[in-house]
Amino acid sequence: MIKRLLSLLVLGAFTAPTFSLPQSPDSLIFFRVNEAEKLREQIRKSDPSIQALAQIIRRKARSSLRDGPWSVTFHRPEEMAIGRNDFFSEGPYWWPDPKNPTGPYIRRDGERNPNRFTANDEDLGNMSAAVFNLGVGAYFLDDADAARRAAEVVRVWFIDPTTRMNPNLEYGQAIRGINTGRGTGIIDTVPLIWTVQGLALLKASGRWSAEDAAALQAWFRQYLTWLTTSNKGLDEKGSGNNHATWWSAQVAAYSLFVGDMTNYDMTSRWFKETLLSNQMEPDGSCPREEARTRSLSYSAMNLNGFSLLCRMAEIRGQDLWHFKGPKGASVLVSIKYLFPFVKDPNQWKKQQITRFSPESVYFQALAGLATSKSEYVTHFESLSAKMNEPPLTAVRLILAASE
Repeated sequence: MIKRLLSLLVLGAFTAPTFSLPQSPDSLIFFRVNEAEKLREQIRKSDPSIQALAQIIRRKARSSLRDGPWSVTFHRPEEMAIGRNDFFSEGPYWWPDPKNPTGPYIRRDGERNPNRFTANDEDLGNMSAAVFNLGVGAYFLDDADAARRAAEVVRVWFIDPTTRMNPNLEYGQAIRGINTGRGTGIIDTVPLIWTVQGLALLKASGRWSAEDAAALQAWFRQYLTWLTTSNKGLDEKGSGNNHATWWSAQVAAYSLFVGDMTNYDMTSRWFKETLLSNQMEPDGSCPREEARTRSLSYSAMNLNGFSLLCRMAEIRGQDLWHFKGPKGASVLVSIKYLFPFVKDPNQWKKQQITRFSPESVYFQALAGLATSKSEYVTHFESLSAKMNEPPLTAVRLILAASE
């Protein structure tokens, strides 16, 4: 204990420490607090059963020390009259019209325009991955360097007035010649889910200043207000497809991060009253996703979002996995429907114009953990060994913590 206090005092030369207090059930977002603490203790005691995973998160944290920082201000779109601190992206499936090259863009579903502006989008993803990796390192490895670097990265993206991102997506997924932003663009901030998971772990590590933590929570409260009250936010909420699912997952995760249980409870009601029944059929299909040119990819991506909502609810004593809509649709039925095609994508007979990536799918693991269906978990573990993305790392940690 004395060594722990001395290490915190040394860290105080860089930033005022926040001592770890008992965590509420809501504080670690996708992790149960007692399970996360048990896993951390196993790692610190060099438990042989967990060392392969510990090496992976240590390597990721070390690598992220060298990355960034990032800011929306570092790269700006040309010919767009928007603020320097505003996030900007362009719709991926919109292209110049060959019949009218200087006119409004036209849509080619599933075909990504490589010439669109992607810098802010890519930087947000890289920043989020780094903060997640560093937060994981700070908490599970007690890595002071990781904690310090995470704090530096988020100060640039969220706090410093000269480099911070404004807490809105007014200019997300714009279409040239048509608009300067759409509610659809809100899906571009899905990586922030893993930012707040990393920050929740950073806070629980006791190595993050109270001042910075308050500033980050203030930013996410402002973003939550925009998501839940702006025209674009409400458009996305009511979109009736995977965009509504990921709007809900974002609002739920950010609400837990800032302690806004009113908005969190709203997402649970929205799930039961509208979200599920608007998308899922009793046989498990999601027609809006299956109408796309990358129908298997979109169906799986949609269920990833639903699984995160179910996981957050499960930790907090609410079973959304088994919840059935008025027509009998449920998340577990949809997972049962889609899982065979994740295992063998060649059996999917609907349109899929690009390669399907089963290694990016994790809904089966969270469902398998919740329902003790080992086949789902085993399948995920067989595909996710490299864990190149934060959600895959998070799910592997969740599975390890539950053993």
